[in-house]
Amino acid sequence: MIGHLRSGLAALPIVLLSLALLSGAFSLQAKDLPSDLCALLPGTQLGKVLQETYMPPSKSTAPAAFPGDASGSECDYKNDSYQTGKGLPRKVVFIVYVDGSPAVARDNFIKLSKFFGTSTPVTGVGDAAYRDSNYAVHVLKGKVRYYINIIPIGTYTPEKEKQLKDLATWVAGQL
Repeated sequence: MIGHLRSGLAALPIVLLSLALLSGAFSLQAKDLPSDLCALLPGTQLGKVLQETYMPPSKSTAPAAFPGDASGSECDYKNDSYQTGKGLPRKVVFIVYVDGSPAVARDNFIKLSKFFGTSTPVTGVGDAAYRDSNYAVHVLKGKVRYYINIIPIGTYTPEKEKQLKDLATWVAGQL
């Protein structure tokens, strides 16, 4: 009887690890990133949060922040006022960088924060986030850094602050 108990106890760590892996308690890798990084912030989500209709983004390459770093993806979304001429033409700029590791991303995030004027921490988004002096939000999550700016934002109000945070939180949830 004691022999059976010992062999059962010896197998317990393997059983517990297997159950944890199957249940998703451990994440061995982050979610796969889409090949089109603009898909991390769909126009439908912009419309839902900002209560405007947005056209599909124009896409371009964002230059590397520092020599030797990877370039990023810039996604510029325009609201339908650009086509209709009705209402305030507004653009949302979404820029995403994927660094080689979370450590590199964190170092770049910290270095770049010094270039955007006085920053205000934004809590509850990604691993770290701040709002810069132009009211754009910068977020770090894992090895991904991203930036969201609403142009023009107009008078900065608690409602606009919530909208920016909601957009940033949405993207963080996709990573």
